[in-house]
Amino acid sequence: MSKNLTVSRNNKIVKATIQLTGSKSECNRALVIEALSKGKVQVTNVSDAADAVLLAGILRGENLGIRSQNQESGVRPQTLETPATVNIGPAGTAMRFLTAYFALQTGEVLLTGTERMKQRPIGILVDALRELGAEIVYAENEGFPPLNIKGGFEQKTNQITIKGDISSQYITALLLIANSLPKGLELHIDGELTSRPYVEMTLSMLKQAGVQHQWNDNVISIANQDFVETSIWVEPDWSAASYWYSVAALADEAELFLPGLTSYSLQGDSVITELMANFGITSQFKDGGVYLKKEPKPIQRKIFDLKSCPDLAQTLIVVCAALGHEATFTGLETLKIKETDRIAALQNELAKMGVKLIEKPLVYKLDCSEKFIPEKITIATYEDHRMAMAFAPLALIIPQVEVEEAMVVEKSYPAFWEDFKKASFEVVL
Repeated sequence: MSKNLTVSRNNKIVKATIQLTGSKSECNRALVIEALSKGKVQVTNVSDAADAVLLAGILRGENLGIRSQNQESGVRPQTLETPATVNIGPAGTAMRFLTAYFALQTGEVLLTGTERMKQRPIGILVDALRELGAEIVYAENEGFPPLNIKGGFEQKTNQITIKGDISSQYITALLLIANSLPKGLELHIDGELTSRPYVEMTLSMLKQAGVQHQWNDNVISIANQDFVETSIWVEPDWSAASYWYSVAALADEAELFLPGLTSYSLQGDSVITELMANFGITSQFKDGGVYLKKEPKPIQRKIFDLKSCPDLAQTLIVVCAALGHEATFTGLETLKIKETDRIAALQNELAKMGVKLIEKPLVYKLDCSEKFIPEKITIATYEDHRMAMAFAPLALIIPQVEVEEAMVVEKSYPAFWEDFKKASFEVVL
């Protein structure tokens, strides 16, 4: 990941067809469902994102000292030759999902990751699992990975209350194992739910696998029930698509085709079509994908609520900064506990072009009054794939954009730089 590269472009007219990898969010959920189904569910169009590849390998028992009954099909075995150490690196989704998953399995694991992962809180999920009856001990610092998980617990209760304004991945981790619990699960959500589309995605994918649920007010109920035999196809990644919307927004002219994306996606980040319509980007769904086109339009919207799509925050904020649009953003509560503190990272890097992201109570405001366009800008990525991809489109307005640790994009979009080349960007290592 230590490679730097420079992105540049000799014109501001972009035309290309870009085939995106499968959605990391959908894929990670589908892989856990596949593993829990004991062979009934098969996943197709598996993402080549590093996080998904890593999770698939772990669930299939690779390099864990696990005896597998059916290694090729992706079925996760039930017996660990313990203790097994599972290192998920920087994969936050995998950490949350596997914490719940391993709590169900027979055997004991030490679930760990990178130094940054050891700084990302997981106490709310661990508390909920312990309340259900799981045996989980913090190996180092209270409330944070690594975790010693002794699987195969006896369920004490089927009612859990969890805060709604925390990472939706905690809620999803619990929902994914709910139908496998002998007593099922009644999940009470306390307060307003952050990233609701991600919870809806989880429930929709479980439904595809035959798992029914009830959602009344703030209570989601899933009874103990079996999966059905089915195949789950993973749609291309709308989060990855967002960077091409950013390219279109910063171009003078843009005509892009992204095959495989639909207007009825499970992915919350498909809202990028509505967000970028404010910047003159039209989305036409036909020929089995979406066509993006840039049309002249004055930007009028001043407030963007990103509570349901926090992974789009960097993309949208950078576009607004580049265009000098002094917007206000809400719903960014979870950004400080992502791969990095994304608020601090944005503040640091936007300052390199004279733009301030000012934190106020519950909102963040862009101040572009001192914005300037440098001849060259060097962007730090902070071990965060979305920092690299959100800032790369600046090459349409800044002659040279150097991106540090550029291969961090492998986490979710390994072909990102190759796709940039396909769109006639010059990318030099």
